[in-house]
Amino acid sequence: MDFPEALLEGVLIRRYQRFLADVRLADGCVVTAYTPNTGSMKGCCDPGSRVWLSDSHSATRKYPLTWELVETASGTLVGINTGLSNKLVDEAIGNGTISELQDYDRVRSEVRYGRENSRIDLLLQKGEGNACYVEVKNVTLVKGDAAYFPDAITIRGSKHLRELAAMREQGRRAVIFFCVQRADALQMRPADCIDPVYAAGLRDAITAGVEAYAYKADVTLSGIALRHAIPVLPERQMCQENSD
Repeated sequence: MDFPEALLEGVLIRRYQRFLADVRLADGCVVTAYTPNTGSMKGCCDPGSRVWLSDSHSATRKYPLTWELVETASGTLVGINTGLSNKLVDEAIGNGTISELQDYDRVRSEVRYGRENSRIDLLLQKGEGNACYVEVKNVTLVKGDAAYFPDAITIRGSKHLRELAAMREQGRRAVIFFCVQRADALQMRPADCIDPVYAAGLRDAITAGVEAYAYKADVTLSGIALRHAIPVLPERQMCQENSD
């Protein structure tokens, strides 16, 4: 996925009220950008970090600039826009990168399903009866060589795991897919210390037959693309390994 035009570089002053960030641009101007990420952005929102913004050029948006990328203290570029994760996965399925999700001829998004009135991120279909339910989770938190999800307590995420497990009970294929928008992770793990309920739910879902995959992205100033699979290791770890 390529950005439609060059991003604006700046320095993060602060992130606040979850969806807002003040950024000082290269010309010294301070702007407020929309932050499309509901998580804590742990390790990705330190004041003084280099960031890059896209411009919607919309006269009707209160905040026409959107925060897209951040450079971490280690020098890694990270895509923080959770709104791109479904598109990145859809694109990687379409170009054959995600080998585990091939041989479907139709992809639908935001389809209602389940016992708890959810919407599935991607519904892959072939013919009338062959379907695969894919729930996508955007990942930005990395400690050492491991990516972790979630970076904040997610009641909604736990609900999605229950829905996927219920689909498996009905004989449907169900997948939890971790879209890691950075290139420095070598493995994917549940963040037990941050949300033990979600972590336990992930292990229960996998035991129930839900498939878990993770792919990491090459992130550049011109675009983001999922490239490489990394193993999902659901075993519980000591909390020191993913805490500050």
